[in-house]
Amino acid sequence: MNYLITGITGFAGPHLAKLLLSKGDKVYGLIRGSNGREMDLLDILSAHEINTINWVYGDLTNYASIRQALSEIELDGVFHLAAQSHPPTSFKNPIDTFNSNVMGTANLIDAIEKTQTTCHFHFCSTSEVYGNDCKTVGLLKEDMALHPINPYAVSKAAMDLYVQERIRNGIISGFITRAFSHTGPRRGHNFSISSDAFQIAKMMNGQQGFNYKLLIGNLKTKRVVMDVRDCVNAYYLLMSKRIRGVYNVCGEGVHEMQHFTDLLIAASGLKGIEQVIHKPFYRPIDIEIQIGDLTRLKSVIDWQQQYSLETTMSDLLNYWVKKLKH
Repeated sequence: MNYLITGITGFAGPHLAKLLLSKGDKVYGLIRGSNGREMDLLDILSAHEINTINWVYGDLTNYASIRQALSEIELDGVFHLAAQSHPPTSFKNPIDTFNSNVMGTANLIDAIEKTQTTCHFHFCSTSEVYGNDCKTVGLLKEDMALHPINPYAVSKAAMDLYVQERIRNGIISGFITRAFSHTGPRRGHNFSISSDAFQIAKMMNGQQGFNYKLLIGNLKTKRVVMDVRDCVNAYYLLMSKRIRGVYNVCGEGVHEMQHFTDLLIAASGLKGIEQVIHKPFYRPIDIEIQIGDLTRLKSVIDWQQQYSLETTMSDLLNYWVKKLKH
């Protein structure tokens, strides 16, 4: 199959590309320009895998650019992962967030409609669209109303509804995933959990001297966390079966964020790490708890988590240790 990944230079994109290549699929990767950024993916992909990917140059926020790029290839599916996905950044810069997430997605969908006849479209939404409802309603189900509480989530909710409308009216064929918290190698250190791993890795490398102060945010919120590699496997299975509809993708087993920090500290083998609350790491508005219902997802694909939390935290920590050394 011929698949295009937007956001291939982000967090989940390289993991998805690796999976698709292992299945024998032809992978196209959308990037803004030929500036050598592809080689940044060497922390996840081999040089051979990077050279196997067919690079497509275009800018999602420029309609003419993306339509031209898509008119030159024939696709069986598009995984749309590209987004400004950091909620704190969306508070600081909502305009750029909306331009990337709303207009970028609208441009892509229209270009697909105009240039692709057999393409199945995957829109990567987010559990953030549910807002803080879990604390009152319990398990979050796909047919619930959306109540986003930050600009990033609002931008995703808008396109979540738009893609549903496009699919319902037969304009495009596709599905939506609402991924809950996921982490693993390549997760940016401006995101929770990976921020802890980044700091602990610096301690392990001796890059903080004898400063073993770990700056933390609110570790009382509760999340179900899964490995990014399990997450992209769900994307692949839904795409390969050309499933339609909206699906939660999430881990099983809810924990306070403190649990993940504790796992990272244990994996490091370091003693005497002092956890210090750092005000900038607190969101202006935070979601207290998120637990998704997996019933719908498991009714259409055979998906189980393959990576334990201990393995995920260890792999994330080792990723940062190696990254920071080089």
